[in-house]
Amino acid sequence: MPGVLDGVTVIELAGIGPAPFCGMMLADHGARVIRVERPGHAGRFGGGGNRDILNRNRERIELDLKNPEAIAQIKDLAKSADALIEGYRPGVLERLGIGPDVLLAINPKLVIGRMTGWGQEGPMAPLAGHDINYIALSGALHSYGRKGEKPTFATNAVGDFGGGGMMLAFGIVAAVLHARSGGVGQVVDCAMVDGAAILSAMTFTFLANGQWQDERGVNLLDSGAHFYDTYETKDGKWISLGSIEPQFYALLLEKTGLAADPDFAQQMDQSRWGDLKDRMTEVIRTKTRDQWCAIMDGTDICFAPVLSLREAPQHPHMAMRGTFVEDAGIVQPAPAPRFSATPAGPVKMAGR
Repeated sequence: MPGVLDGVTVIELAGIGPAPFCGMMLADHGARVIRVERPGHAGRFGGGGNRDILNRNRERIELDLKNPEAIAQIKDLAKSADALIEGYRPGVLERLGIGPDVLLAINPKLVIGRMTGWGQEGPMAPLAGHDINYIALSGALHSYGRKGEKPTFATNAVGDFGGGGMMLAFGIVAAVLHARSGGVGQVVDCAMVDGAAILSAMTFTFLANGQWQDERGVNLLDSGAHFYDTYETKDGKWISLGSIEPQFYALLLEKTGLAADPDFAQQMDQSRWGDLKDRMTEVIRTKTRDQWCAIMDGTDICFAPVLSLREAPQHPHMAMRGTFVEDAGIVQPAPAPRFSATPAGPVKMAGR
């Protein structure tokens, strides 16, 4: 059965990180994604990139974009494509002779997705950077971490993949829908610094309404609260608690044996959070992770064990849903989200 993006053709000029992630998202759901790589290029994760999960479900061709004949081939592909995605620094596509003006003259319906860190414009646009820098400038990184400690970044998730690749995938689909409904092709300027900022929309809402201190580790959702945090267990493993709502908090106190303790009665008194967290830490350390799972699983505490990358695919819930799949000996996340009428097909690693 074809995926939801069946009939959409995308040219992907090979890169690493967020642009390939965008290509993966589109290809997973049925788009024909043609990945253009340098001749003889050995991917960063195996020959031809065939062990890179981000490059799965693609067609792959090799072209030397410094060769005029290769540029002619790109132009020919663009005639019938819906979109082209690239992750070069601003101006590189133009210097290759396939900038937006050229491509849109060939195909006025074409969508050109441009993935950068700083964007196509602005004083920092031509500079190098990485995920950590983009989320830093957006304000997002300032809010990640514990009180009195340095900012802690989530491994490439906020800038590269959430604020970058996934935002570009959304932009590509939106622009293709616009072009197909009578509009014209256009450039999607997807900057990771913009994406990281918009992922922080709720935090900016809290800040504007006086519900968030502009300081790490003292707020409801940033490890400030004793009922919304991770805790180490007796065996050196970890659990997560997110018992925000009063009824869930009551369950947490019941299952931890703290329901009768008057110190825990004032859940939202922030002046008490530090002391209560110390107490909760002591309680959680009295049992192993499996023991806490036996106590808290199947309840509305808002609880989950913190699983390792190797453990997560084996969890009964993840296994039942098929959240992870295996191809070419590589366990990997399955395509997401899920579509009932046009489900994604099986994954296929590039080069197979």
